[in-house]
Amino acid sequence: MLCQVPWETVRQHSTRGRDRLLGISKRGDSYVRKLLVHGARAVLRHVNGKDDGLSHWLKGLVSRKHVNVATVALANKTARIAWALVHNGTAYDDKLAAVGT
Repeated sequence: MLCQVPWETVRQHSTRGRDRLLGISKRGDSYVRKLLVHGARAVLRHVNGKDDGLSHWLKGLVSRKHVNVATVALANKTARIAWALVHNGTAYDDKLAAVGT
């Protein structure tokens, strides 16, 4: 499944009910992809001292993976959230940002 918005950066491969979320592809708009990665890098710099679900997820991810992998994972998650908001026409809910991860 490719994202149906102008930036087309999120990829997914599913088989037999098992979802495999892939990284950010290079097929979409490189400027938007760069903005997502830079925004994720800025969030990661200020994650310490936060107590929300997304911050807990990020801290756990950084403890297991390299910081650059965590940066792209957050950019990917941000792109998926943005796509869902545009696709469903809903408002952002910060309590749902770390659900299912």
